[in-house]
Amino acid sequence: MPETRCLLTVHAHPDDEASKGAATCAHYSSLGVRTVLVCCTGGEEGDILNPAMDTPEVRADIGRVRREELARAAEAIGFSDVVMLGYRDSGMPDTPANANPEAFANAPFDEALERLVAVIRRTRPQVVLTYGEDHSGYPHPDHIRVHEISVAAFDAAGDPERFPDAGEPWQPLKLYYAVWSRARFEATHHKMLELGLESPFDESWFERRAKAAEPVITTRLDIRDSFHVRREALLAHATQIDPTSPFWFGLPDEVAREVYPYEDWALARSLVGQPAEGELEDDLFAGIEVASGTRADR
Repeated sequence: MPETRCLLTVHAHPDDEASKGAATCAHYSSLGVRTVLVCCTGGEEGDILNPAMDTPEVRADIGRVRREELARAAEAIGFSDVVMLGYRDSGMPDTPANANPEAFANAPFDEALERLVAVIRRTRPQVVLTYGEDHSGYPHPDHIRVHEISVAAFDAAGDPERFPDAGEPWQPLKLYYAVWSRARFEATHHKMLELGLESPFDESWFERRAKAAEPVITTRLDIRDSFHVRREALLAHATQIDPTSPFWFGLPDEVAREVYPYEDWALARSLVGQPAEGELEDDLFAGIEVASGTRADR
């Protein structure tokens, strides 16, 4: 792939980049694609989910700790550039943190949008990865806002009339939503039962998942070559990820890699055509033949 190709992924908190698309980004980084991570908040409101890290010292300086964890995870994944959008974690609805004026969810929409547009125009990605519109399973205000500004920035970045102080216009060509597919969890669940392991995915878990509409998967990447990076990136977030968690690490990597060796994506916008009906893309850059993504190339 030409070195001019660029992929940009937008996330809400430190650790989201590890749990959503880490192997995909590592795969493209290994091919020489420039990979850019935008993290919108510092994750200051995240619970400490690893008992070994739940200490007064860590709690007192959680913002710094999570930034350091993010740096280690980004290095493991191979990101070329990490950009902090500069907002505070909004916490969950109806919590004191959610009322903080510095919270991402409370920032003026156009202010946050312009910050993201400026990053897109500076880094010039052809492909943007973000979250889908259905947040019924996890209605975190920061995840909702990530979706909103990412979708808006896809068009605004290429419009010379929008945010003229944010740099030269640049039009991305494809926008994808991350998908945690039911197929992946079912395959993991059945393999754990086959091996006599206790699965964290019981029937009630699948019933709750069924209530959230899964986007139509358009793109399935074989990430066997970079599967191990997901574990490395997750473990870098020591406050958020318990290394004994059966949810994340119930299967050994060498087994999990073969049970479901894919990461799934939903193509939300494309200026270079759609995959044929019934066919799955195997490359996020499918259909992109030129490095340029200016509005004139539409």
